Amino acid sequence: MSNKLYIFFAFALLSAVNVFGQNKKPVNLSGTIKGFDGEQVYLQRYDNKLFKTIDSAEIVDGRFAFETSVQLPELYGVSFHPENIDLQLFLDGNPTTIDVVKDQDLRGAKIKGSKLQDQFLSYQKRSEKLTAKSFIEEDPTSVVAAFVLFRNYSYDLSPQEIREHLALLDPSLAQTQYVRILKDLADKQEAVLPGNKAIDFVSKDVDGNEVRFFDHLGKGYVLLDFWAGWCPPCRAENPNIVKAYQKYKDKGFTVFGVSLDKKKESWLKAIEDDQLHWTQVSDLAFWDTEAPALYGVRFIPSNLLIGPDGVIVARNVAGQDLHDLLAKLLD
Repeated sequence: MSNKLYIFFAFALLSAVNVFGQNKKPVNLSGTIKGFDGEQVYLQRYDNKLFKTIDSAEIVDGRFAFETSVQLPELYGVSFHPENIDLQLFLDGNPTTIDVVKDQDLRGAKIKGSKLQDQFLSYQKRSEKLTAKSFIEEDPTSVVAAFVLFRNYSYDLSPQEIREHLALLDPSLAQTQYVRILKDLADKQEAVLPGNKAIDFVSKDVDGNEVRFFDHLGKGYVLLDFWAGWCPPCRAENPNIVKAYQKYKDKGFTVFGVSLDKKKESWLKAIEDDQLHWTQVSDLAFWDTEAPALYGVRFIPSNLLIGPDGVIVARNVAGQDLHDLLAKLLD
């Protein structure tokens, strides 16, 4: 996993759904922290891939408390800044406290009261000895089991394996965001397995012009490359793609880059620095980029090699494997 940056995408079907079946209840979350009176603490809900601020509380006399109604059970975050995430914790409706000493940040806080949090911490301590199946079977009714399958194991599972693991979960978890996303992911990944037709999409190039992906198919083999300028593993793989492009561009091979950047300036700089002289598009939408969601992408760098007939030939070929495949197809 060291050579890939794993990410989560908001699929179009799910982005319109903010409530996943759990009931709204008062959060009953409080904490103590010395030396920060007058500052704000922010409560954030984990929504597919991002923590989104839903409430704030002022620290008064070393104490803070949240009383807003939230979806439970669920994963939440607490931080000193609305755009950061310092502490992650599962809330289950039980009164939960966070205790922080003055010289600690929130990541060193002691959490008491949440049984789900205790279960999650237990998993983290034993994760290297557990499989997805063994952890789910410990408590198939726990939302922690659904989250761990979603967050830690689904990267390396085929669509069929994702469905088999979902079947191990209790039906009561069917409306959680983790199960919904994984069901949708399995369908999307199955649709773009090698042998299936590619999916069309429209995005904007470096000049802001709309570009249709299918307009670039039909003349040879196209590597649909998902990457970002902020992604170190992507930048490490770019020289390999450049080498393949230079060697085979006159033999029927090109690259179509889809960036998950959010700032145009850094995107353009990465293109120039890495000498990516092929069509590049980006929604500049960070995690919410449309094309990766359509293709069920779970990590970057990620790619698909597509033939002249629009049929997917291979998925996630990198390093020497990319050169070997192109040699077989084009030499």
